[in-house]
Amino acid sequence: MILEIDNIELSFGYKRILYGIYIKADTGKVTGILGRNGSGKTSMLRIIFGDLDSKYKSIRKNGIHQKNNLFKHGDIAFLPQHRLLPKNIKLSKAFAFFNLDWSVFTGIFDSFKIYEQARTTELSSGELRLVETYLVLCSGKNIILLDEPFSFIAPIYVEKFKELIRERKRESIIIVTDHFYREIMDISDTVYLLKNGYSKYIQNNEELKNEGYIPFNPPQK
Repeated sequence: MILEIDNIELSFGYKRILYGIYIKADTGKVTGILGRNGSGKTSMLRIIFGDLDSKYKSIRKNGIHQKNNLFKHGDIAFLPQHRLLPKNIKLSKAFAFFNLDWSVFTGIFDSFKIYEQARTTELSSGELRLVETYLVLCSGKNIILLDEPFSFIAPIYVEKFKELIRERKRESIIIVTDHFYREIMDISDTVYLLKNGYSKYIQNNEELKNEGYIPFNPPQK
């Protein structure tokens, strides 16, 4: 599947957020989105998902314009920055809702075995983020949107998630944003930078430096 997004125009009051966007994402590839705070990364994912309206937008699957919001088709999953799971739900019930096997999860994240009957309120913010990211990533949907999945997650778990992302991209379009540009550059097959309302295709760190997104490191004298 090929997903294309363009002609998005989004403003909040008199401030234009997005107006020169083109993103192309394919099954079998991870598409990374970089950009500073306020550049519109989260807004763009919400527009793709369908819970945020924009003045204009064009979203196409395999060249076919999508008239309805993608979440209405039931083939897209979205990890937002805010809390996803209800406060008092048991993890066992959450996994059942997503039709996922708890034992497979704990086979990867061994330290979570003690939490099967725990409620989400018993987890730390980092532990909850890990569980929510896993549920969305392994949901089996054709399109996966991950908004800052690596935030609050311990480095050892970040590496495990990168492995999972590489595995899941074989069957799904994966679009991921994060402030940790090294992780995005490492995991992504295609990278775009959002800046001044526009998207720019990025091929390497040098281009990020030229765009002022990461600093130059001149040699020490």
